[in-house]
Amino acid sequence: MQRVADLTIEQLKELIDQRIQAALKSQDARTVQEILDSIDRNLWTPPSGAKSSRELLREDRDS
Repeated sequence: MQRVADLTIEQLKELIDQRIQAALKSQDARTVQEILDSIDRNLWTPPSGAKSSRELLREDRDS
C-alpha cells in the first residue's frame, strides 16, 4: 500500500469510500426499520417538571 501523501485525490477518495463501506457493513446487520423500532423502544422522556438541558448546564456553570 502506498503512503497517503503519495496518493492522488481520486485514489484517496476511493480509499476513503472503501473504508467507510467496510465499516458500515461490519457494524450492524439490522434493517433500517429494525434500527428505527429499537430507537422508539429505547427513547426516554424525562418526567414533567424536570429541568431542561440548558437549565442543568447553567446550574453547573454557575456553581
